[in-house]
Amino acid sequence: MKKADRFPFAKSYTDRHSKRRWRFRHKGVTAELGTEWGSEEFCRRYAEAVNGHAKSGAGADRTVPGTLNALAVQFYKLHLPTVAESTAADYRALIDALRVQHGHKRVSQMARRHVIAIKADMAATPQQANKTLKRLSQMMELAKDLEWRTDNPVDGVKLYPTNAGGFHTWDEGEIARFYEVHEIGTPAHLAMTLMLYTGAAKCDAVKMGRGNVRDGRLIYRRNKTRRNPEGIEVNIPIHPYLAETLARVPSDAFTFLQTENGLSRSVKGLGSSMRKWCDKAGLSLCSSHGLRKAICRRIAEAGGTAFQIMSVSGHISLKEAQKYCEEFGRKALADSAIASLPSGANGEQKLTNHPARFVKKSAKDLK
Repeated sequence: MKKADRFPFAKSYTDRHSKRRWRFRHKGVTAELGTEWGSEEFCRRYAEAVNGHAKSGAGADRTVPGTLNALAVQFYKLHLPTVAESTAADYRALIDALRVQHGHKRVSQMARRHVIAIKADMAATPQQANKTLKRLSQMMELAKDLEWRTDNPVDGVKLYPTNAGGFHTWDEGEIARFYEVHEIGTPAHLAMTLMLYTGAAKCDAVKMGRGNVRDGRLIYRRNKTRRNPEGIEVNIPIHPYLAETLARVPSDAFTFLQTENGLSRSVKGLGSSMRKWCDKAGLSLCSSHGLRKAICRRIAEAGGTAFQIMSVSGHISLKEAQKYCEEFGRKALADSAIASLPSGANGEQKLTNHPARFVKKSAKDLK
């Protein structure tokens, strides 16, 4: 399938720097889609552009009952209020991209071969394809509950094999590189340090301010999610380097990461800024979410337990925290294991400790 078929009304052009870019243009709505065709950012911008077109079109507030469009409306009402704002935005971007091509089609007529075709069309972006299949499966489960169909055509359709590690975890070299480019006192340095030394997600970091600081500790309640509807409280001591960085924030600032105009920074705005700051430092694999993983890595490498990781990061799943210990704690465990071995140079290993076949017999023993 051609690129234009998957994303109708998305056309490429070459900018003044001879770089290929993509743009959505249809019936008065124009939006820049970026340079990476099919990427998460591309899909998000495309969905926003499509939404802009739908809102301006005649009859946009009506959907035909029984269609994927109608099912999407029901899904948004029932599911989006139960997840974090950032997650809801991701869900909507994925589903809206599906609606562009398939929104008018009957849900009851979707077959397994149609699902496989959707997957095949997204082969160039396997992670995005897998996310789309997961959301489509959720929608089909809702369709069953609504008695629009009796089965889920997504069941049994295998996901693309991808890197199970998810978002890239920052290593120490990448952290040092970011700080080298963005010195202390800059908004980039502040945002980086706040998330790196707290493990806070973007949606929590943008809300933090001096109201969260008490007796040298930073206290906040993690953003509510479907798995954690009440939000879990995180109460951690402020690291000395973070304290030094926060001391530079104006005393009258309502939030630490406010904009130059004194306004609270949005989650989307922080994400976009981090992308630009990382790109400037040549860190194309790094993202704000990777900083959350980085503090978990650091704790694990220092020999910390899964429960210690959970107390800092706010994870509610012991299994998820344990993964960091298993992946990144191996180095510390290997260090202690090798250090525990006896040293022959110090005479701690004796000949009698070795199997008999390795003991050299003297000439007298052979007589």
